[in-house]
Amino acid sequence: MANFYTDNNNLVFHLSNPKMKDIVVLKEDDFKNEENSEIAPVDFEDAMDNYKQILEIVGEVTGDIIAPNAESVDKEGPSLIDNRVHYAKGTDENMDVLKKAGLLGMTLPRRYGGINFPTTVYCMAVEMISRADASLMNLFGLQDIGETIKEYATEDIMKEYLPRFASGESTGAMILTEPDAGSDLQAVNMKATLDKDGVWRLNGVKRFITNGNAELSLILARSEEDTTDGRGLSMFLYDRDKTVTVRRIEDKMGIHGSPTCELVYNNSPAILIGKRKFGLIKYVMALMNGARIGVACQSVGIAEAAYREAFKYAEERVQFGKKINRFPGVYEMLTNMKLKIDASRTLLYETARFIDVYKEYEEIAKKRPLTPTEKKEMKKNRKRAEVLTPLLKGISSEYCNEIVYDAVQIHGGTGFMRDFPVERLYRDARITSIYEGTTQLQVIAAAKGISGGIYKELIKEYQSVEIKPELEFLSKILNTMTEEYYSTIKMVDDADDVEFTNFHSRRLVEMAANILMGYLLTFDADRETEYWFKSLAELFLKKAQSENRERFSYIRKSQIKDMSLYKKFAV
Repeated sequence: MANFYTDNNNLVFHLSNPKMKDIVVLKEDDFKNEENSEIAPVDFEDAMDNYKQILEIVGEVTGDIIAPNAESVDKEGPSLIDNRVHYAKGTDENMDVLKKAGLLGMTLPRRYGGINFPTTVYCMAVEMISRADASLMNLFGLQDIGETIKEYATEDIMKEYLPRFASGESTGAMILTEPDAGSDLQAVNMKATLDKDGVWRLNGVKRFITNGNAELSLILARSEEDTTDGRGLSMFLYDRDKTVTVRRIEDKMGIHGSPTCELVYNNSPAILIGKRKFGLIKYVMALMNGARIGVACQSVGIAEAAYREAFKYAEERVQFGKKINRFPGVYEMLTNMKLKIDASRTLLYETARFIDVYKEYEEIAKKRPLTPTEKKEMKKNRKRAEVLTPLLKGISSEYCNEIVYDAVQIHGGTGFMRDFPVERLYRDARITSIYEGTTQLQVIAAAKGISGGIYKELIKEYQSVEIKPELEFLSKILNTMTEEYYSTIKMVDDADDVEFTNFHSRRLVEMAANILMGYLLTFDADRETEYWFKSLAELFLKKAQSENRERFSYIRKSQIKDMSLYKKFAV
């Protein structure tokens, strides 16, 4: 009997983070239990016990059912019959088990049938599901559009539609991309018009839509005539009917269990969510950030699965008279895989905690005015979440691709065959650095943390945290890295050239990420002595420091005139 929660001490460790107490108190409104008091926790310990029980159920379901189904789901995939998408047999079984276990609508309030879990705990469930079958994460994780509905829709809309996510009656989809509007969502052309009966009607084509045949979808469409930019776009809720044609299911490299569709809308009825004209500039940003956190969870889950497959194979495979994990070339790869997983995971749950805090203050603000201190905390955590989310998505997805690459390499020729799971994991991983915004776009969003001083603020806060004397040597490394990072920023700023700054933004963002993950791993080591966090932090910082120095050296030698040399081979 496999359990993807109890077999992963790292997940158990992050659930016990001291910051969880403040999050749970906020989430449960100081345990006033004004609604559904019979099932609400009575105190922090009761809530944590509930989280652990549910996560153990997720761990059991993912280990015993979802993971064994993954290979058949990958081979069968979804099918399109009579304008309806049908999941693979294994996917239907997986979704049915999740539904019966009451694991859908995890973050939704109890009044809508949810179980009111923090984002941090929800992310752990998404990570486990992704480890078992990355394609299923897209179906399970898209319940997250319910969060956007909860934030911006009217109470009547929420009462009607949110319980359908929680019950498992409906799956979700976020429908943004068009043939001529990929990352540039300002170019969306789908028309939304108000008919004589006061019903919004959608007309147009959407492409590359994950779970496009979902029962409930949030759709970005142009509601304002004679507009061409983001100010003419609004957000709509569409309840599937017969007015939409599924033109095709895309034939993808990986995540075969997740249907990616091209859809044609023909006077399809829809409901306006929030205010007109705010679709892109406000609501899609919230929707995308939720999706990016989901992809980060997916990346960590895939990476965890790949590492375990590689470790198992290297422990069993004998060459030249000894197991291959005894060779430096192999055990270095395995160790570096572990470093990247734990570094991206600690950043994932730190980001999730920032999200939890600001979102809960936003919910409290709907009930009563916030105090000045509460407003300050909400704004601080929101700003941090807004820059750490793209940073996390970019770093974790790139790490994921590196890890599965090495996992296949450790398997050798066997890894290139479909006899072992790493071949599927390799294909599944590739999309993580592409969808919900490519790594290049994540860098643009994450770079706001440099210009806005948020990374500096966070680093300064981390520097002030007291740690055990035996870990002071890690602090010294981090202080040196920080000084070099600040120096590098100054070099770029002194050039006073926008293109030069953009050219080096990825290097600067990655330098910041290494410092932040280094601090978080150090804090993990300070909090846990039995696990190997001290060794992980030490090894990670040695690599991170050398990587940052390489970036520092490259930028120092770089000149504005170099831009023309790069363009020569690309433009």
